[in-house]
Amino acid sequence: METRVAVIAIIAEGSRSAEKINSVLHEYGEYIIGRMGVPYRNRGVNIISVAIDAPQDKINSLAGKIGRLEDVTAKTLYY
Repeated sequence: METRVAVIAIIAEGSRSAEKINSVLHEYGEYIIGRMGVPYRNRGVNIISVAIDAPQDKINSLAGKIGRLEDVTAKTLYY
């Protein structure tokens, strides 16, 4: 199956969603190239970027699951 490279940008308000985000990312761990998280305390948000190499449907599924979490926004950029 053909894969695509993408970056998923995630912004989570506060830290309440951290465990749920990590759980979803763990589900897709075999596709994740790397991730970086930055707490931006001045604004009370956490900024996470996830580099992924996966089939398009897996990328869409991951971004959708994360984006549906409360107080979380996710956007995807494809190569």
